[in-house]
Amino acid sequence: MGEKSFRAKQVYAWLWEKSATDFDQMSNLSKDLRIKLNGLFTINAVKVHTSQFSNDRTIKNSFKLYDNNLIEGVLIPAPERMTACVSSQVGCSLTCKFCATGYMERKRNLNPDEIYDQVVLLDQQSKLNYNHPLTNIVYMGMGEPLLNYANVMKSIERITAEDGLNMAAKRITVSTAGIAKMIKKLGDDQVKFNLALSL
Repeated sequence: MGEKSFRAKQVYAWLWEKSATDFDQMSNLSKDLRIKLNGLFTINAVKVHTSQFSNDRTIKNSFKLYDNNLIEGVLIPAPERMTACVSSQVGCSLTCKFCATGYMERKRNLNPDEIYDQVVLLDQQSKLNYNHPLTNIVYMGMGEPLLNYANVMKSIERITAEDGLNMAAKRITVSTAGIAKMIKKLGDDQVKFNLALSL
């Protein structure tokens, strides 16, 4: 593109640290560069489609993806905790009787940025509605996280990174229906987040 290397770092910071959804938000870039970026690239940010507010203050969201698929993300408030429940797949290939998603066809895995964006949106909702940032994240929405292992791991890497959301791994829980070989892989990879088993 003929730009200096520090421009890439600026764009990176806007995307991952400031969660920009449009190049025009990148105020430290020149207008000409923003026009150039808009012409060459698209930011496929996840967007809130609908939100339902429950009497217990839970906020259930339908998030729209770039391909118009819909996923669910939930903000669960408690006296000293704000938990984001995020999805890892569009639909699910398992048929767990305790989960409504089990009756939906699995369409595709979510990319790391699509998982990350859910957390960002739920954090924004938490601050806006309850004046409190997220304290915890659970991978317990649509899909089986361990059947999208690589992308889930990458999303957690970004969420816990200092130049990401900088959340401690101990505040993240991955819930699984019990994919034995992938649970073993978690041990082999010496992950630092929590694991929950849904029965």
